[in-house]
Amino acid sequence: MEIIFSKLRNLDAYPKVNEDFYSRTLSGGVITLVSSLVILFLFFSEFRLYLHTVTETRLLVDTSRGETLRINFDVTFPAIPCTLLNVDAMDISGEQHLDIKHDIIKKRIDAHGNVIESRQDGIGAPKVEKPLQRHGGRLEHNETYCGSCFGAEQSDDDCCNSCEEVREAYRQKGWAMTNVDLIDQCKREGFIQKIKDEDGEGCNIHGSLEVNRVAGNFHFAPGKSFHHLNIFLDDLLAFQKDSYNISHRINRLAFGEYFPGVVNPLEGAQWIHETSNGMYQYFIKVVPTIYTDIRGRTVHSNQYSVTQHFKNLEFIHPNSHPGVFFFYDFSPIKVTFKQEHVSFLHFITNICAIIGGIFTVAGIIDSFVYHGQRKIKKKMEIGKFR
Repeated sequence: MEIIFSKLRNLDAYPKVNEDFYSRTLSGGVITLVSSLVILFLFFSEFRLYLHTVTETRLLVDTSRGETLRINFDVTFPAIPCTLLNVDAMDISGEQHLDIKHDIIKKRIDAHGNVIESRQDGIGAPKVEKPLQRHGGRLEHNETYCGSCFGAEQSDDDCCNSCEEVREAYRQKGWAMTNVDLIDQCKREGFIQKIKDEDGEGCNIHGSLEVNRVAGNFHFAPGKSFHHLNIFLDDLLAFQKDSYNISHRINRLAFGEYFPGVVNPLEGAQWIHETSNGMYQYFIKVVPTIYTDIRGRTVHSNQYSVTQHFKNLEFIHPNSHPGVFFFYDFSPIKVTFKQEHVSFLHFITNICAIIGGIFTVAGIIDSFVYHGQRKIKKKMEIGKFR
């Protein structure tokens, strides 16, 4: 047994020196104090990094398909009344959503930006004593109301019981409704008076759109859009102005859910109208993004980059109409963000490296200082150092 212990002693890489042979110096004490403070500082720095999360970023090819995209928006138009402002969306697959009303809230605002009224988009027809029937007479007692579509009926059984239904029938026919003052439904709903009452007001419009995950566009424009001869036009009523101030401020524009660290470059963007009429266009490249937090909760969302362009309608196609257009396309690359902690073994390894490295460097510096002092002292004793 004694032989085994003796062999183990011979393997000792840390031979001990008797305390009688220790030589403690002032420089060694200073170096020890400084190195201890450095070790302590680096330890707490490393410990703080260990407690915080780190985000790992990866780039992958986006193989997802057959999904939908939710677009959340909040845009303020200080010079376009809410009654005239509409939202349309379409994509390259041919799907169109014109004059979207669901999940959209409009707020009437005055010239100072104060909210006058907030309402769900849409126009409802009030009850009237004797509205005009489709056959030309007035509604009588115990008679079912069926309003005229004024030539825009798709069949003999079609009825238009509100101004909105008449406008929709005209849009489906590809007609511009320029005779609103002659439409019985619009007169009894006070539609014309409503537009006149809102003259000089602005509109804040916010809500969300659910669209196919393919390239497309959505836009805000005065008047109801309709499709005629492969051209999208606006139902700009006869009493409306010939030009529109499309100044706007984008309070929010996000493609998908929020996640920590997301940057939406258009939020807070503002453009002030300087010409008589125009079309403001934003070209957006949407980047699919997956974010996973430290608890494993995953958020499927998107980031985007954007460029912008303004067209003065005085110098382009006469069928073009004013508005703010957002054209979006998708990047084939998907970004993943994953939050995670530094592993405990990695933390211990760094701590050992800090202590061992500083201890070794401090030993080298101490040895250099100690032997340098001894040589200088010897030269001074024999009078060779001047």
